[in-house]
Amino acid sequence: MTLDDAVTEPAPSVARTAPSLPKPGSLGAWVLAARPKTLVAGAVPVAVGSACAQALGGFRLTPALAALVGALLLQVGCNFANDVFDHEKGADNADRLGPLRAVQAGLLSPRQMRLGMLIVFGLALAVGVYLTSVAGPLIVLIGLLSIASALAYTGGPYPLGYHGFGDLFVFLFFGLVAVCGTAFVELGFVPPLALVAALPVGALSTAILVVNNLRDLETDARAGKRTLAVRFGEAPTIAEYRALLVASYLVPIGLVLSGTLGPIALLPLGAGPLAARIGIRIAGERGRELNLLLAATARHLFVFGALFSAGIALGAKP
Repeated sequence: MTLDDAVTEPAPSVARTAPSLPKPGSLGAWVLAARPKTLVAGAVPVAVGSACAQALGGFRLTPALAALVGALLLQVGCNFANDVFDHEKGADNADRLGPLRAVQAGLLSPRQMRLGMLIVFGLALAVGVYLTSVAGPLIVLIGLLSIASALAYTGGPYPLGYHGFGDLFVFLFFGLVAVCGTAFVELGFVPPLALVAALPVGALSTAILVVNNLRDLETDARAGKRTLAVRFGEAPTIAEYRALLVASYLVPIGLVLSGTLGPIALLPLGAGPLAARIGIRIAGERGRELNLLLAATARHLFVFGALFSAGIALGAKP
């Protein structure tokens, strides 16, 4: 998934000589390729899924930690895949406005990145083997499907992200699959609470991708990458972003009004001022300015996710 590091990087044309950049092939190059600041999108769903398990009296620390490690490995593997496949398809070039990519900058070769991707996905499968012993063979199927989807996002004969399916992909895998999968490995089943709680997580993860695609609208169009932003233009993309923010806040309100959780589940409303600010900013920022909004959108996901997890865990009714 293209959830770029939410930081401003030097232009690709000077990337090779910038003294602050890691040496080609170094550990620092691999860390840059992993995009650590994107990993919040992998961690928040696990926190919310574990909170659902806690609310139902079934939280289990070891499976929760294993789910977290597996989710982060899948996120890193997806980042590696995007790095090499976007480079090979021409989406990452000298006109790129987003953060630096390792293959594009010559810090890692395509062959190195492919090998790293295989190793990371292999480690994720190893975690899945443990989780299978806890929750059954369904976990292997979920893991294999997640890896296949990560590869298909920008790779293969019909890359999903190049045909407008990126938003749906992120919503499903960083929302429904990740939250419900975490709850499943702890509880042994997927409760309705997890299905509902996954909705704002998927929505806010998708909002990060929307900012990314709005920033890259022109360069993606030239590269033949038909994201929803390219297909429908700026105004509908801004509307989508704001709708995702609003929808995420309706879920905790609905959980309380329905009597599913107590009033403390309204904790994520404390992130409302941050949501309002980024909802306003998206209309006025373009180009590299959107890298800063990308950072703010990721922070909003983290803050909302932390408060939502606490509200769910503490809001269970006896």
